[in-house]
Amino acid sequence: MAMASSRNGTTRGSMRPISGANSSNLRSSSFKSRIPSSAPAPRRNSSASLGGSSAADNGVPGRVRVAVRLRPRNADESVADADFADCVELQPELKRLKLRKNNWDTETYEFDEVLTEAASQKRVYQVVAKPVVESVLEGYNGTVMAYGQTGTGKTFTLGRLGDEDTAARGIMVRSMEDIIAGTSLDTDSVFVSYLQLYMETIQDLLDPTNDNIAIVEDPKTGDVSLPGATHVEIRNQQNFLELLQLGETHRVAANTKLNTESSRSHAILMVHVKRSVVENEDSVSNEMENSSHFVRPSRPLVRRSKLVLVDLAGSERVHKSGSEGHMLEEAKSINLSLSALGKCINAIAENSPHVPLRDSKLTRLLRDSFGGTARTSLIVTIGPSPRHRGETTSTILFGQRAMKIENMLKIKEEFDYKSLSKKLEVQLDKVIAENERQLKAFDDDVERINRQAQNRISEVEKNFAEALEKEKLKCQMEYMESVKKLEEKLISNQRNHENGKRNGEVNGVVTASELTRLKESLENEMKLRKAAEDEMNKVKSQSTLKTRSGEGEDAGISRLQKLLEDEALQKKKLEEEVTILRSQLVQLTFEADQMRRCLDRGALGNSYSGTDSLPSRHSQARESVNGQKAPFATLCEQVGLQKILQLLESDDANIRIHAVKVVANLAAEEANQEKIVAAGGLTSLLMLLRSYEDETVRRVAAGAIANLAMNEVSQQLIVDQGGISLLSLTAADAEDPQTLRMVAGAIANLCGNDKLQARLWSDGGIKALLGMVRCGHPDVLAQVARGIANFAKCESRATTQGVKSGRSLLIEDGALPWIVQHANDEAAPIRRHIELALCHLAQHEVNAKEMISGGALWELVRISKECSREDIRSLAHRTLSSSPVFRSEIRRLGIDF
Repeated sequence: MAMASSRNGTTRGSMRPISGANSSNLRSSSFKSRIPSSAPAPRRNSSASLGGSSAADNGVPGRVRVAVRLRPRNADESVADADFADCVELQPELKRLKLRKNNWDTETYEFDEVLTEAASQKRVYQVVAKPVVESVLEGYNGTVMAYGQTGTGKTFTLGRLGDEDTAARGIMVRSMEDIIAGTSLDTDSVFVSYLQLYMETIQDLLDPTNDNIAIVEDPKTGDVSLPGATHVEIRNQQNFLELLQLGETHRVAANTKLNTESSRSHAILMVHVKRSVVENEDSVSNEMENSSHFVRPSRPLVRRSKLVLVDLAGSERVHKSGSEGHMLEEAKSINLSLSALGKCINAIAENSPHVPLRDSKLTRLLRDSFGGTARTSLIVTIGPSPRHRGETTSTILFGQRAMKIENMLKIKEEFDYKSLSKKLEVQLDKVIAENERQLKAFDDDVERINRQAQNRISEVEKNFAEALEKEKLKCQMEYMESVKKLEEKLISNQRNHENGKRNGEVNGVVTASELTRLKESLENEMKLRKAAEDEMNKVKSQSTLKTRSGEGEDAGISRLQKLLEDEALQKKKLEEEVTILRSQLVQLTFEADQMRRCLDRGALGNSYSGTDSLPSRHSQARESVNGQKAPFATLCEQVGLQKILQLLESDDANIRIHAVKVVANLAAEEANQEKIVAAGGLTSLLMLLRSYEDETVRRVAAGAIANLAMNEVSQQLIVDQGGISLLSLTAADAEDPQTLRMVAGAIANLCGNDKLQARLWSDGGIKALLGMVRCGHPDVLAQVARGIANFAKCESRATTQGVKSGRSLLIEDGALPWIVQHANDEAAPIRRHIELALCHLAQHEVNAKEMISGGALWELVRISKECSREDIRSLAHRTLSSSPVFRSEIRRLGIDF
């Protein structure tokens, strides 16, 4: 964007002096350390500050850092301010901003950082928020706040999620990335709370039911806490993004003249960081004994810090924003809280003895950010339009006053008794586990040694028995040999005795003594043989008894083992059958209970009421369904989408109605629409419209079809399966306004598809829309007007592209009289859609004569002058100016245009 000076080539204004000593600081790009020399000396009231800190407390001084960011011109400003220069001129290299008071006079202001409209989100984060995030990781409290007029980009700067383009991520997302990267999942923890201050009540964006959270102040330290808020631990970036998306769906926003999505509340994201650190070992010298030194061992410490990210609602002037009714009350509340914040900052900057902290809950929440112990960065956002010079001036002065405030930064750390106790418990558990392991190993060794000893004893007993048996056999063989030798010797001696009688007496005596000796030997051998035989018989009898006893016992044990095995097998079979039957019973009971709870309890009714909303308010429907997402998602996972769709054909009317409601709730989510269509849900819903006359079934089925009709693929399927005719028949038969509203919403969604124009008209969709005006209900008329506006817009686009020629199909179906009649309707939604439809119809020259004869010209002139929407007013003016037929008729009638 080109920065233009005054038109006469000179620039006059008040320039604050720049001291030579600090001139080098002006060119420093570090937003964390630079102090602009032009800014007044930072001031801090020791007794009256938002933080309530004393000047005598130990701390690191840190001035509030302020950056200014310029938003580029939007489409309206490019048209309305085309002949005017921007009201501000940026000099980023000098950190200066020039504010044009008029064509020849300017005022110069200096900030810590000046960001042009070309500055990237990454650049904004690095110079504004990254130093604060680094301080939070070091143990200091930190605050990053966005302030400015509505529509100047505060939410874009701070809370942009960057789902489609990661380069567009705002400060919240980037801050959490750095915090997660700078902490350890094992020793550190990060918790977040997401709140909004709406109409002076603190509401939990993560739990909408918690809509009145109290502020608790510590009477000793003055610290502010919100014990009633939801605290969620963050483990990864995706978890944080899901929480932000959930919170954004619950934040209050509205459409104003200055901003189509104007935040009506102050959003506050609190990030609580708990870090475990170890104090370094140091030597403390004893002054009394220089030779002695006491070594203090390292000890665990806990540092607790808090990062507060504040997206303030934009200040606005009611005559410019067009707020009225409840939006007017919201604007009053926003302006009062911002005014209270400005008063507190003024009081602190001027060292006032009294700071009005309790004028607003916003100032109570931010008491530590201005004049307290937190490192604070403020980014003020401004627009270039000269029409809002007053709001821009007020924003710049707010930032200048904030730069005068100096905080005293403090680290909050304490001895981590819990961590030390946990470590000791872990060590004790390890010692106990090691002791138990060793005991178990010892028991295993003892058991192994006993088992080895038993095996060894058995082996020795077996070897001994075998050796004994061998020895017995050997003894028997030796005995037999000895007996045989003795018998042979006896026979030989007898023969010698008979043949040697002739020998002398001496020989006889010798022979007799020898015979006696032999007899004694034989008797001894016989006794030994008998004893051996007795011993052998005894051993055999014992062995026989043991063998018989063992065989009997083995046979009994075998029979018992076989019986036990048979009984165990039979018991196992019975247990398996019982288990199967029990599992089937539990499964059937669970499915029946789940279906009965989800279909009969009041939660289903509440969820259905959210799904019953108009397709044009799909975001509201989605928000309502999200409240019941978990039950329906669980039901869908457990029962199955196909089973739910089968219930649509149930003979039981109550089951059929509840099944339709479930499908309608599921169809409100874009992620479920393709699944429902692929599973045949669209065909089943169309069959319900065709087959059943129950008003509830038709209303809910039409609502589900309206939700599915927001998908282009589903739109084509609806048309191909005769959905337009079915919707037209339903519109002709129904009398219930809610049913007509759903049918009108479905047809209105189909009207927005360029490819379906001819088919929609030929199947009677336009006539069905016009026929529903008989109801007269405002919601029905609003859907009819939306459908006509969508159809007219598609026709205008087709005519411009040369695809269509001839007069409008809306005029052929007789829609023009109704359009002219309701062009100035009291209901804003109806009037806005009708005004758009008239502008689109007038863009095609062939419709001009019939529109003039039907009175549409007067409405177009009125729209070009009185319409509250500037884009519609400009469109009407361009259309009348570019049409020769309309210009001729305006001149003929003498209309002031």
